[in-house]
Amino acid sequence: MTNKKFMAIWILILAVLLVLVVVVNIAIGIFDKWIGSQLGAGTYTVENSDSAKDWDTDYYDADYDNVDDLNAPAADLIERIEGEGIVLAKNSEGALPLASGAKVTMLGRSAADPIYGGSGSGSVDTTSAIDAKTGLVNAGFQVNESVYSAIEAFAAENDRAIIEMDSPATSTYTVGELPIDQYRAQESTFAEYGDAAIVFIGRAGGEGGDLAQSMEGWDDNYADGQHQLELNKDEKDLIALAKKDFDKVVVVVNSSTTMELGEVQADPGIDSVLLIGSPGLTGFSAVGKVLSGEINPSGKTSDTWAADFTKDPTFVNFGGFIYDDLAVSYSSSALSSAASNATVTQEAPFVQYQEGIYVGYRYYETAGAEGFIDYDSAVVYPFGYGLSYTGFSQKVVSQTFDDVKGSISVDVEVTNTGGVAGKDVVEVYYSAPYTPGGIEKSEVVLGGFAKTGLLEPGASQTLTVSFPVEDMASYDYEGEGAYVLEAGDYVISVRTDSHTLAEGTEPMTYTVAETVVYDEDNPRSSDAAVAANRFDDVSGDFSDDAADTAKILNMSRADFAGTFPTSPLGTERMHASEAAKAGFAEYDAKAAAEASDAEEPTTGADTELTLVDLRGRPYDDPKWDELLDSLDVSDMTDMLLNGAYNSAALPSIAKPAVTDLDGPAGFSSFINASVNGPAYPSEYTIAQTWNVELAKEMGTMVGNESLLKDVSGWYAPAMNLHRSPFAGRNFEYYSEDPLLSGLLGEAVSQGAIEKGLYTTLKHFALNDQETNRVNNGVASWANEQAIRELYLKPFEIAVKGVSSEVSYIADDEGATKTAPIGSLAVMSSFNRVGGTWAGGSKALMTDVLRKEWGFTGFAITDFNLYNYMSPDQAIDAGTDLTLSFAPSKSYKDTKSALAKTNIRKATKNILYSVANSNAMNGLAPGATVTYTPPTWKYIQYGASALVLLGILGGAYGVARRVREVKAPGAISVDEGE
Repeated sequence: MTNKKFMAIWILILAVLLVLVVVVNIAIGIFDKWIGSQLGAGTYTVENSDSAKDWDTDYYDADYDNVDDLNAPAADLIERIEGEGIVLAKNSEGALPLASGAKVTMLGRSAADPIYGGSGSGSVDTTSAIDAKTGLVNAGFQVNESVYSAIEAFAAENDRAIIEMDSPATSTYTVGELPIDQYRAQESTFAEYGDAAIVFIGRAGGEGGDLAQSMEGWDDNYADGQHQLELNKDEKDLIALAKKDFDKVVVVVNSSTTMELGEVQADPGIDSVLLIGSPGLTGFSAVGKVLSGEINPSGKTSDTWAADFTKDPTFVNFGGFIYDDLAVSYSSSALSSAASNATVTQEAPFVQYQEGIYVGYRYYETAGAEGFIDYDSAVVYPFGYGLSYTGFSQKVVSQTFDDVKGSISVDVEVTNTGGVAGKDVVEVYYSAPYTPGGIEKSEVVLGGFAKTGLLEPGASQTLTVSFPVEDMASYDYEGEGAYVLEAGDYVISVRTDSHTLAEGTEPMTYTVAETVVYDEDNPRSSDAAVAANRFDDVSGDFSDDAADTAKILNMSRADFAGTFPTSPLGTERMHASEAAKAGFAEYDAKAAAEASDAEEPTTGADTELTLVDLRGRPYDDPKWDELLDSLDVSDMTDMLLNGAYNSAALPSIAKPAVTDLDGPAGFSSFINASVNGPAYPSEYTIAQTWNVELAKEMGTMVGNESLLKDVSGWYAPAMNLHRSPFAGRNFEYYSEDPLLSGLLGEAVSQGAIEKGLYTTLKHFALNDQETNRVNNGVASWANEQAIRELYLKPFEIAVKGVSSEVSYIADDEGATKTAPIGSLAVMSSFNRVGGTWAGGSKALMTDVLRKEWGFTGFAITDFNLYNYMSPDQAIDAGTDLTLSFAPSKSYKDTKSALAKTNIRKATKNILYSVANSNAMNGLAPGATVTYTPPTWKYIQYGASALVLLGILGGAYGVARRVREVKAPGAISVDEGE
């Protein structure tokens, strides 16, 4: 072998080995959490001082001894939530409930292949879930096994729609219903099980993709204009068969988004319709009990069920739109700062909320009142609608209307006028005075609601529904730049749904004598700082002038016909505005540092404080500065950039590693399946309960689970709105209405925090579609009135409404006291507010969230693998923790005074939340935390060291060989082999 070949071969081998060691160690770093979940994550040992060993450091106690003891009560709660979340939408001539022991035939794919929830981070483990058939059998029904087996066999061999997270190429939208011939082959069994046909119609949703607005290419029987949320030919054929062969037909809609059911509702051959949402672990037992009458349905719709979704004002401005004149280059942050010189060029996607505040019932009630639509033909089921097996009357027994600094309060007596026990909901709406051309206002807005307990026949209960007068103010972004309560008459009405006045009640009038502007001199009582225009750059892309074709035309009640939304395709609105270009531009960390007047903070100082010493102390207590002064920048950044499903330990201040888990329908983990919890019904189904007490029970139960599984944070509840029925994650969000969403999310969070589990309200904000969500972040354009009154409102309600008392060690003797805390965590979103990434929007994350609402917890990004989601921009804006695995993201600046100040601030926000959570259980002031790596880490270090030693040895050998060849008198190996 020649000398050149020898050296080339060995240099190649050594280089490959070196690259392999580096790549393997980087990969282990990225997947460290997952590997740790499989092989062990190491241990953190807490050691309290001798004097503190007898102190009570169990700040939170679980109500159950272990997870096994929790499972049965959780399963019962899930069934109760589903039982109250089922909406009886139609019940001709008392067709339901069915007789005990009835022999029934289940039809429809979802009968044997039900939809328990959605896919993605909101998915849950349903391997032990009660299925639809078992739910019916448990309720005493006899089920046609032959037909069920045929459906089950077909479903096992044929796909149906499933959204694969962020994978349009593998997502499918096929309805997947059995062709009618396969049902006809079973017709001989129908007579024996002919008491009723129960037809299951299902639609699933998932993270990473929206439902199809066109089924072209997905349905062999495609008809022009067909979309995924209408019945396809196979389903229509099935219903026709059921009507032909059965005297009683019940349709069960197993979907956590609305569908077009106008034909179903109007069809006299269909006796009953149940809207069951997604039932989770044990919810199908409740479905069976509703069908049998053991449970009287009391659910109310949480969305408007429209007759034709293509006529909804959101339809043409939902989905995939890309600016045709804007592409953006970003420095890559895919692996580490070493790769930051690489660049990627990406498209600029957008969506325009041209409809403004007129979403859901706000549109349909207003358009109906203005004569723009025929309401009865446009709406199948109004918002807040639901029937019962009994009857109820509602009577206003008293009302209290305070001045503008007070509240509206209505006492309503609800009486069960029927023959069986049941529950009812009181819904109170307000109608604000509207001037054409003035501030946009909906015809009605939900002001408050309450649900009765179980009322026996003839029994009554008086419920009080109250809400602040200031809640009726509208946001005037074009005029005052503030909330405004205009002078005039405000009509207060008790309704059985958004459209129907409760029988026997009369509208009430509250008069505002003079217009009230909630400005610097007169802020709303709930605001820490006055609400003022924060999104002028976003609102600036809108216009009230139809002739201004480059801007988004605001839809106006004054002229629905002339301002009704149109698609931007083929228009000037496909061109990026200056605000869009500025928002999509890459964040310049260097320029931000140079423009800042931040002062260099102290780092690495000595302190005897530990994190638990700060538990219960106010956010602005000076001791926080002493604690933060002791931390090094590298320790803080290691925690901030490695925030996927945890916040890392900081042993120097005795902060333990803290586990955070997904998801809105119960604990789920991509990393460690062993912590997956009971599957709750979808948030959509929870919303249909209209029961805040049940929502709080869910939060408390998950809080109990957190204590038994050593979990302190929960990526839930999800608080975005159902702007469009096609949104892929509607199952994960509550409602089209911000009040209903906000109060339910607040209740879940309240139950959780009382067990020391902080909730990360998500996805903050305007994350109302999945299309293009990670394709450089879809730019969501909405005017500031819509942003504030609709899309921020659920978060505002929960942030301001959640409060708890934390116990803490108050002196050297171990005595305890309590201190108040509020909401502790928020998750920002993938999308942009206007052109600016939500997590990097200082207007959103600091000005609104922290200054206006008084939030003092931490904010975390959504999963951060994407170039536009700059960690530097995030901590400067007020988003603290990066949901990623180190070293997939890095800061471009850690040395400037601004960077260090931001890193310190972000660290404080996380520490404040952790200190006031159940992560402090077992820790007393002065505790120490030590970390022992797992065995596999030592193997990793040892193997890496051995390979590196081998590489060094090989390099030495090659160098020695070369020196010998070049030495005087040496024989050249080039002379022969």
